[in-house]
This record gives sequence, C-alpha cells and structure tokens, in this order.
Amino acid sequence: MSATKQAPLRFSFLGPAGTFTYAALKQVAPPDSIEIPALDVPMALRLVRSGEADYAVVPIENSVEGGVNATLDALTDGSALQIKAEMLVPIAFSLAVRPGTRREDIRAISTHSHAWAQCRGWIAERLGPVVHVPATSTAAGAKTLAESDSPGFEAALCPPATVKLMGLESLSDDVADNPGAVTRFIMVGLPGPQPERTGADKTTLLVQLPHDEAGALLSMLEQFSARGINLSRIESRPIGDSLGRYAFSIDAEGHLCDERIQAVLIGLHRVCPQVVFLGSYPSASGERIRPRPGTSDADFRAGREFVERLLAGRA
Repeated sequence: MSATKQAPLRFSFLGPAGTFTYAALKQVAPPDSIEIPALDVPMALRLVRSGEADYAVVPIENSVEGGVNATLDALTDGSALQIKAEMLVPIAFSLAVRPGTRREDIRAISTHSHAWAQCRGWIAERLGPVVHVPATSTAAGAKTLAESDSPGFEAALCPPATVKLMGLESLSDDVADNPGAVTRFIMVGLPGPQPERTGADKTTLLVQLPHDEAGALLSMLEQFSARGINLSRIESRPIGDSLGRYAFSIDAEGHLCDERIQAVLIGLHRVCPQVVFLGSYPSASGERIRPRPGTSDADFRAGREFVERLLAGRA
C-alpha cells in the first residue's frame, strides 16, 4: 500500500517574482512548493494567519536602513505568529529602463522605499535630481514599467534578475551607496514547536515597557545583561495609543531551550506589562554563541540545585 502523498507547502512572499524576497524564498522553499505573491508584507502575513499559506517570507532588517517597520509592526498586529528561519541576501540593484531609454531621459525612478534609501546617493551623483516614485517591492516598479502604457516614470531600481524577467534593459548594475549591503529575511509560520537548538541561534521578542516609569528601560535591559545575553538588534516601535508609548523589538542571542533565555523571559514577564515571544531559530551567520562564564546551562542548573538543597534543609 503506497504512502499518502503530502500536499506541497504554500509560501506567501512579498512579490512579484524577481524581488530579493523571492531570492530569499528560494533558500528555504522546497522545489515543489506553491508560491503565492503578495502585494505587501501585511498581506503576506495575513495569508498565513488565515490558513491560505503555510509560511510567509518577508524582509525584517537591512544593513543600511535597519529594521523594516512594516514587518516589525505586522508580526504582532493580529493572531500569533512565530519566526522559523532567517535568510541573508546580498543586495545590489540594476537601473532598469525600457529599450531605447537614455540616462538623460530619466526624470523619475520607481522602487521600494528601502531600495531608494540605499541608492539615492548614487542616483544623485550620476543622474542629478530625479523623483522617487514609491513601489510596494523592488520588482513591482519594474513590472509596472514593462507593462503600463503610462507608468509615470522612466526607470526602476530592481534586482538584476528582474531586468531580464520583465523584458527591460539595464543602464547600470551594482547600483548602491554601500557595496556589500545585505538584507535579512525571515520565514514566518503559525506557533508550534521551535526549530531545534543549534548553538548558533536567535530569539526575537517584542517587549512593552511600563508607562511613565523612571528606569523602566534600564530594568528591561538588565534582564539581558545580568544573564550574559547579547542583543544583536533592538528597535523602538510606537504602541499607537498615545504619544510617548513604545515597545521594543529585540533579537537576542540564544534559544528558548537555553536556561539563560528562559531566565530572561521570566524576568521580563515580571517587570514588563507585555512580552511577545516571536520565535527561536538558527542564525543565518552560523556563528556559535559562547556563553559568558556563569551563564551556561550547567551554571543555571547548579544554582537551582543549590537552592533546592537549602529548601530541603541540607547544607
């Protein structure tokens, strides 16, 4: 009797095909997976929440611009989601045009806002003052340029692969203010068992501070420092209910299975009104974490055993 064939996994992503997100998707999606392009990050995540996709691949951080606010906010705007993996994609753009367009013809360029921020110096130096026309992704502007009779712009900044895919021409490749820029992407799914601990892991949290309490930020950070946990990213995001109210999006080195991460979560839960766990997953760098002396799993277990002996009346 033959085994039942499993249905292919469904992946939503910030589309269309040809974006850097699509390149990140290809790092994790099986060959037979179903690809579902989404217009924006919130839509890609909504497809997972609704059950129409098993996972979403979206950008979360760029080495030039920092965190992607749309992703940071959408991760916690709705039912619970968790990060299952992260991927790194080197970023370089092509200046795509319709065949026959010259540099001196360009008055407006379409691309995603993060792409524009990474290339505006290059553009200003070589093309002078041009208008940025925002697009929902790095490939969306190129798609409009290729398909629309009146796109409203003469060029698009997009991944090199998109140029050929859309039937356009490149006036220049490797367009960037900072060569070597990298964007970090995440694979997001519904809550469930965490990926296995590797020793080179990250844990992502959203932590809300008490309102109008002196030293609240210090108290939150001390939960990490006292347990020897390094933060690879920390960014404030407005809660939205009033001015001056913020939560912090945090990437901490370590895994939920680590004793020191568990101790941090207990401490944060004690001093902060809201702590949202967004997943533990392998770091794309693969760099193993070296716990500070006194913060290994064995050290925490030894401390608990010491207290247990005291409670039992044993010296």
